[in-house]
Amino acid sequence: MLYETKEFTLKDGRKALLMNPGDEEAQGLVDYLHKSCGETDFLARVPSECDRYTVEKEKELLKYMKDSANDLFLSCTVDGKVAGNCHLMMNDRFKMKHRANVAIALLKDYWGLGIGTVMFEEMIRVAKEARPDLMQLELEVAAPNERAQALYRKMGFVEYGRRENALKCASGDSYMDEILMMKKL
Repeated sequence: MLYETKEFTLKDGRKALLMNPGDEEAQGLVDYLHKSCGETDFLARVPSECDRYTVEKEKELLKYMKDSANDLFLSCTVDGKVAGNCHLMMNDRFKMKHRANVAIALLKDYWGLGIGTVMFEEMIRVAKEARPDLMQLELEVAAPNERAQALYRKMGFVEYGRRENALKCASGDSYMDEILMMKKL
């Protein structure tokens, strides 16, 4: 899904760009993925699982996302570096067309600067414009990730369930529950 680039100001005064990434951002996104997966246990991958994401595969994915009527993939750059990304996935099957999933991740250096709020505002806006009959947005979050949960609650999401032991920690010796959250539109 195409998106018009948005410039906004971070809480620290720097400028950020929220955009559909293109071929020129592919390497930065691959590097970002490796780094972000190593910074926290809260994401769904460990760094070694990112090795299959090559620049060429990333370019293919970015093209698919831009051409899709149901997927919006955005990256946020600050000073020319990828700070984070977000993904809106709208269902196109009849029985689930009223639902969409959202996902977001930011590098730790960019936490608390307002990027997550802007990403959510834009995903919500685009979802409502693209699908006026959309009824709810859904997401999953690692139970110990209280910082993310606070952002999601701020954006109107509420907890509606829990998956026990949904995520294995990178250490391999413990598990985290996953909280299921939803926002009614």
